[in-house]
Amino acid sequence: MSSFRSRQRSQSSRHFIRPLDEAGTEPQAPAAAPVAAPSRTPAAPEARAHGRAPVAIRAERVSAMFAPCPRGLEGVLAEELAALGATSIDKRNNGVAFCGDNAVMMRANLESRTASRILIQLAQGPYRSEQDVYKLALTIDWPRWFAVGKTIKVKTDGVGSALRSLDFISLKVKDAVCDRFRQADLGRPSVDTRYPDVRIHVFLSADQATVYIDSSGEPLFKRGWREDTGEAPLRENLAAGILLLAGYDGSQALLDPMMGSGTFLVEAADIALNRAPGRLRNFAFRDLRSFDAVEWESVQARARQAEKPLTALPIRGSDVSVQMLVKTRHNLKQAGLHGLVQIAQSDVLDTRPHAETGLIVTNPPYGVRLDEQEDLALLYPQLGAWLKQYFSGWTANFFTGDLRLAKLIRLNPKQRMPLFNGALDCRLFVIPMVAGSNRAKEGVSG
Repeated sequence: MSSFRSRQRSQSSRHFIRPLDEAGTEPQAPAAAPVAAPSRTPAAPEARAHGRAPVAIRAERVSAMFAPCPRGLEGVLAEELAALGATSIDKRNNGVAFCGDNAVMMRANLESRTASRILIQLAQGPYRSEQDVYKLALTIDWPRWFAVGKTIKVKTDGVGSALRSLDFISLKVKDAVCDRFRQADLGRPSVDTRYPDVRIHVFLSADQATVYIDSSGEPLFKRGWREDTGEAPLRENLAAGILLLAGYDGSQALLDPMMGSGTFLVEAADIALNRAPGRLRNFAFRDLRSFDAVEWESVQARARQAEKPLTALPIRGSDVSVQMLVKTRHNLKQAGLHGLVQIAQSDVLDTRPHAETGLIVTNPPYGVRLDEQEDLALLYPQLGAWLKQYFSGWTANFFTGDLRLAKLIRLNPKQRMPLFNGALDCRLFVIPMVAGSNRAKEGVSG
């Protein structure tokens, strides 16, 4: 058993099922968003979420949009968008359709903790062949959206489409974009598949094609602070969503005793300080003709004014690996959290609470090899005993792809929330520890 615990977070020996990368995953592509009626003034939503006040949107520039997210976080994302001023909110598989103006679009990019992208719907229509999709894309006034000097990339996803090649659809839509520019005697934009200025997304259902322009650029889980990671780090928007599902609002004590590179710690601190998760990065909407620099500065200023003063937080993290401790310390510094979150090198079973009550939120290892599976089967009952002995009054939240945990930990999870880490089927097991159970004499650590 000691051999497993000594390598819990060792980068050289720990094995995970790695979630798919951005090129091959994120939700199975967005479903179509409802088309907004520009002549109507949407009502401001009453919902408030995570310290953000709702904002009424102006009727003259309302657009239909879609925000993909990790599967299982659609409800959390819908609450976020409502608080940011979105209307016509409609939860779909792997995301949320909504309506809003430019300010809502900018705020969603800057302030949403759980969205993967913010896509603006440009056209939607029926199709039967590749040529139908080309004709649909040709109806869009592309020069109105961006200058010919901007580089482009087209990506197509589909569910239930009978067409043979999604890559061929991407090629046809690229041709339509270039043809529309040539029709206006503007030349043609160049393609850049690695670092495009403008990303165009096409989604095919069984009989409907929808064309979007991406206002985000790099996926929104790339916050701008991470430079180095451990193996298969948890994506930031998934980590934030797990914290919110666990009920974390920034006021509770929080512990991650298997912190890896510290993703839960950074996201928890941003929630506690009410800081916009996108404050350190750039966005693709700055390359669109609709970009309003004055409005963008106003959106940023509003977010900065909502931040709480920097102060030491009741957030703790630990890991058995010295290497992960170094990575987490670096990530906290990059995120502007140096000295605000305490971390330490410690085996999970040697970690103790730092408050009478609080939340444990952690992502235990889930191995793929047989020997790792056997080691984990031995670890889980020890985790249960550790919780009962030291963490009465706390609530433990384990996010894992190893569904045996619920049975082998020998505790009764109150909730088993289905979530996906990329394509991997996972659960968030929520286990409240009743106050007054077998807390050892060590008590609460400082």
